[in-house]
Amino acid sequence: MSQPQWRSGDITALITEFFEQDDLQQLALDVGIFLDCPLLVLDDAYRVVAHFCPVGFSDPLFRGAVSQGAITYEASAVISKSPALREGSVDMIKLGESPFRRRFAPLICTGVRLGYLVCVDTDGHLPKISAEIWRQIDLILAKQLFIETSRQDKPFETTEDILMHLLDGGFPSASYFRLRAVGTYLADFHPSAFALMDLTAYHSQYLGARHLKEEIGERFPDSHPFLYKGDVFLFLHRDSDVDLFTELAKEFDLKVIVSEAIRNLYDLPSLYRAAHDALDMIVGSNHHGENVCSVAQLRTPLLLKNLDSRDDLISPELRALARHDRKKGTQYCETLYFYLICSRSLKKTCDALFTHRNTVLYRIERIRDDFLIPLDDPERHAELLFGVAILLFQKEGAEFFLRTMPQTDDE
Repeated sequence: MSQPQWRSGDITALITEFFEQDDLQQLALDVGIFLDCPLLVLDDAYRVVAHFCPVGFSDPLFRGAVSQGAITYEASAVISKSPALREGSVDMIKLGESPFRRRFAPLICTGVRLGYLVCVDTDGHLPKISAEIWRQIDLILAKQLFIETSRQDKPFETTEDILMHLLDGGFPSASYFRLRAVGTYLADFHPSAFALMDLTAYHSQYLGARHLKEEIGERFPDSHPFLYKGDVFLFLHRDSDVDLFTELAKEFDLKVIVSEAIRNLYDLPSLYRAAHDALDMIVGSNHHGENVCSVAQLRTPLLLKNLDSRDDLISPELRALARHDRKKGTQYCETLYFYLICSRSLKKTCDALFTHRNTVLYRIERIRDDFLIPLDDPERHAELLFGVAILLFQKEGAEFFLRTMPQTDDE
């Protein structure tokens, strides 16, 4: 058997092929033979646009991607969560369902990330290939992918492309979006909301008995799921969908955010921004083990997150109260917060804190008399509420604001 060309560093034939053929699939085949490894070329939506599979190679994950025309949600999540790939560098990753490590490399041309080259390391030889050879191969494939993308007759190949372009803020007007949606299901589509699903915990813990994509297709047949910026995006149509999501999230260890109501599809970009920020918040927190939350539940902490660094807006009296809590382990800030949101109802404050009336009354008197918090000045209440809420967000995070207030009658 002849020695692979990469060992001698002779890449001239590939460069000649690039200039003479103008065919991404043929180029992928030649690169696979040159590198002596199976490979996939993916576009920016993780779809397989070219591949090379040598005779006798057997890997269910690889063959599944080729037959489905796209990699799994799990593999897509690996790409989107990799710090190296996010920065434009290469990463070597072993996926749980395959015995082989894979080299993931972003394909970037003219500063635009067009997709990825995924090479399967079947025998450990890929790290032995020189960085210069890899650089030239990545550049050649990126250039060819750029050429084929640029000469498409239509700016959008699929409905997913239209939706991703919409979410990117790419449509200058609602009328232009409606024009592009003609001939797709979007032309007469009225979902009630959408969900964003983070796959980080699922990828690291789930054993792969079933693929999440298959489960979503079975449980939510009209949700039109697709991957956007590493998260699964899918539409909801009924209130009962949220209950089904709760079951799915617990079973697969997912974090899910349900958006505000969709009144017009053209509003998706603004709705997505809030949902994405909310998903980041619950993924990064440890709140009560909740798997599914809504943007509505997180409005308060989302607002506070934007004020988190503005200690200068908090009065000296409130900062002194917070310092006392930290030093002595008291709960004056928490008591003040509930006292204000309960319209200074002592009974509701006691119920919210699960604390005896005398204890709460003592705290309120100390807050007013010892820390000089102006509880009797209604004009200061909004300032006090914002200030103490920021302090509690800094100390305990979003989970504090997910507590449910008991429903009680007025005093």
